[in-house]
Amino acid sequence: MQPEKQKRIAPLKGVRVLSLALNLPGPAALMRLHQMGATCTKLEPIAPSGTSTADPMGFYKPDVYQALHQVVRVVQADLKTSRGQTAMHKLMAKTDVLITSFRPSALAKLGLDWKALHRLYPSVCMVSVVGASGSRAEQPGHDLTYLAENGLVNGLDLPATLYADMGGSLMTTEAVLQALLLRQRTGRQNGLGVFQEIALSDAANYLALPRTWGLSTKDGDVGGAHAGYKIYPCKNGRVAVAALEPHFAKRLCLAVGLEEKDMHSMHALKTHKAFAKFFASQTRQQLDHLAASKNIPLHTLTK
Repeated sequence: MQPEKQKRIAPLKGVRVLSLALNLPGPAALMRLHQMGATCTKLEPIAPSGTSTADPMGFYKPDVYQALHQVVRVVQADLKTSRGQTAMHKLMAKTDVLITSFRPSALAKLGLDWKALHRLYPSVCMVSVVGASGSRAEQPGHDLTYLAENGLVNGLDLPATLYADMGGSLMTTEAVLQALLLRQRTGRQNGLGVFQEIALSDAANYLALPRTWGLSTKDGDVGGAHAGYKIYPCKNGRVAVAALEPHFAKRLCLAVGLEEKDMHSMHALKTHKAFAKFFASQTRQQLDHLAASKNIPLHTLTK
């Protein structure tokens, strides 16, 4: 008898989210909010002639734009015109949460600063995504600059992914949940809307905390100081080893040919050398078998 499929949990069913946020953080947050059951609408500027969207993501990566918006209703309007303002306010009348990614001065020009919005729609919550908080909210910046200022850019290599943008999207999702919960706690009918600001620089700063604390610096256990938590070359590729806990370190030491007592010397140079010599002698296939048979957390990679 097949087990009954678990029903999809939709805690935001009935919640209506309107987003004016372009590029990545806002749409990524909308995608997650839809997964939680929210009804999501995005209001974009009028697309230039010959194009289908004014969102920059639609220009430099159309397939990603499609992936982000396949579950979102997209509406276009020029908010600098009376017609566009009418269209927006028609949507606002049916909205629980508004997400924006404009600078504060741009929001004020559009009549969408929190004071004006709260006066018109007292029960609507607002999540404003900015590059940096406070007095820096008007400064230009992007994922790369926020990662750089938080020590997350090494040499001339670009980061492996857009950490600040994606971290900011998670914080935006979290802010929507917080705003709705706080609105519910006001105790009044329909509740009073709540304002939340999310800064991408703060997201980068949060992701950088392990480095700030010294965990992922070169002398930290997850920065290379611990022999069981490193990337080593092997015969036909690389291997990412994460035998950090004592029981994993013990299994790895025994597999490498060291004694059980060596698990207490995971920072010693001789241990690093022994591990490097062992992994250099193994193929990816041998190491995959080792991981499965000895229950050791490691993952092999191509060169």
